[in-house]
Amino acid sequence: MMFSTKAEYGVRVMAHLARRNLDQAAEAAPISLTAIAEAEGLPLAYLEHLMARLRRAKLVESRRGAHGGYSLARAAESITMAEVVKALEGEIAPIECITADDDGTLVCVREGELDHDPCPTKLLWTRVQGSIVRTLTEMTLADLVTPAAMARTSRRAVRPAGTPRPNPERATA
Repeated sequence: MMFSTKAEYGVRVMAHLARRNLDQAAEAAPISLTAIAEAEGLPLAYLEHLMARLRRAKLVESRRGAHGGYSLARAAESITMAEVVKALEGEIAPIECITADDDGTLVCVREGELDHDPCPTKLLWTRVQGSIVRTLTEMTLADLVTPAAMARTSRRAVRPAGTPRPNPERATA
């Protein structure tokens, strides 16, 4: 599963806002979207669309005027990455035939069409989706930008959770 540039750019913008708060040791003054776009090397027009989604989800606030711009609506510690991704991408589902109903339960949209019930791949895809949602729910925006978290990821290559470590004895010459 690949997230779109909505999630990629949106997470970068949210991290940018969180870093500003961290650097200023208090709630940072709003920053213009133009300044964010320039600092992150992202297209301004696209960011306007993303910020509207984040604002509707009450993750960012906007202020008009000469000293206006965007700021986080809440502390970075209270914003989960699941909230950010859901605001930008919608419900998280690994494939099109698995969707979430109104209460968040995963359902296979093809179950009524199949000769057999349930779909034999539903278990796989619901576990994949559960792992993604669990990771995004457990991680906050603050986790991305605190010095300790940044030091952990910058000192070594990041390997996805559950991925086995390379075995040097199995390396080929």
